[in-house]
Amino acid sequence: MSYSEFLGMGAELSLMAVIILLFIYDTFTSSKVGKYLPITAILLLGIQTLYLAFGNSLGLGGLNDDTSLFGGMYVSTNISNVAKIILNIGTILVFTQAASWVKEDDMKIRRGEYYVLTLITLLGMYFMMSAQNFLLFFIGLETASLPMTALVAIEKYKENSYEAAAKYLFFAVFSSALMLLGLSYIYGATGTLYYTGIASELTVTPLTIVAIVLFLAGMGFKLSLVPFHLWTADVYQGAPTVVTSYLSVISKGAAAYALMVALTTAFGSGSEVWFNVLYIVIALTITIGNLFAIRQQNIKRFLAFSSVSQAGYIMLGVMSYENGFGDASLLYYVLVYIFSNIAAFAVAGAIERASGKLNINDYDGLYKTNPKLSVAMMLAMFSLAGIPPFAGFFSKFFIFYSAIETGTIPMYVLVFIALLNTIISLYYYLLVVKAMFLKDNETPIATIKSDGYTKAVVFVTALGIILLGLVSCVYDYIYNAAI
Repeated sequence: MSYSEFLGMGAELSLMAVIILLFIYDTFTSSKVGKYLPITAILLLGIQTLYLAFGNSLGLGGLNDDTSLFGGMYVSTNISNVAKIILNIGTILVFTQAASWVKEDDMKIRRGEYYVLTLITLLGMYFMMSAQNFLLFFIGLETASLPMTALVAIEKYKENSYEAAAKYLFFAVFSSALMLLGLSYIYGATGTLYYTGIASELTVTPLTIVAIVLFLAGMGFKLSLVPFHLWTADVYQGAPTVVTSYLSVISKGAAAYALMVALTTAFGSGSEVWFNVLYIVIALTITIGNLFAIRQQNIKRFLAFSSVSQAGYIMLGVMSYENGFGDASLLYYVLVYIFSNIAAFAVAGAIERASGKLNINDYDGLYKTNPKLSVAMMLAMFSLAGIPPFAGFFSKFFIFYSAIETGTIPMYVLVFIALLNTIISLYYYLLVVKAMFLKDNETPIATIKSDGYTKAVVFVTALGIILLGLVSCVYDYIYNAAI
């Protein structure tokens, strides 16, 4: 190993440069200059995203070439770089959504911590997605998880935020312990933590079955898969809305892609084991998430159980990895989900900051006083429900198509279960639309004058919901990187 190999980690090094620059900016600038930290963070991360997308064509680094470093522990591929770009796009949208929030009196002094901690979690996700060794995978996982606890509790004067952070930390530690126990069994059975080494040595025995189940249990927490989802609603409700937005989409997308790589590369010879476990988990996740979402009145808890159900749909891409469509459909679904969910949280956050109201009943008659926010929320609900011609319909179409292409009866049954649940989800997503457009309210939420940042994120996400499904080159770009 040579220290020069670090130079091959273009994505990670460029993100670390952004983190260091923001830290220096926040530490050494005056309060008068510090108020520009949000736009600085957005611009720097935007430049880094452009570097990931076009750095190779400009001769700035081999970001689009397969790169193996540190004896194969770290591997960068076309599809992993696309995954990082997608996460960056989501993070930029979240940063834009957060710009007005960090200007509030309680957050001014901690705005630097918010941006640095968020980017550190993103760096951990980078490591997870490029890992080809479970040691690096676990380092990335903890780098992504532990700062998230601080982000959940960043509103230090709010009791709900502390409670949410305590629950998140408890479940994170417990899930990490389960995962480490499973990985120790894998190491004992194969003598290696490298994905390729495990793939060549792994045989299905009672020990390896237990190991794979424990590993899936640990990752089930990160993805909010049933029955490891119990923390989700409480943490989403207690955390600041901006943090909840990031946690629900960016963290979930990174964990889904990293899990797919680990299962298909390291545990390919034990696919019967994890396939059967995931089969049951996906069916339960989609169904239970939908059924519990119907019962929610708090909009953040509503979106929490919606995200549980959406995680089940995302994992269908993992089940169809063999036909070449799985990873492309998974990442496309994550991209569409980012725009749809951030649009919903942006509207909910704007209403919360202006009125303090978070119940769905409070949205009655919202269209009369806030038509633009109502239309944006309607587009988000339609996309999450999979109503054509919005982007969510196409993301569900491709994820179902990739599953059906496996050509097996069990997968047909699983897709049928998912389709039935899509019908159920139509009911509760349309409840929000009904409240905004059809219900009368003598005291509706007053007209909200949104700041420029909120208007920008609502407009961009709404535009993305409309165009992502219609502009075919987006899916083609992801698919071409995957093959």
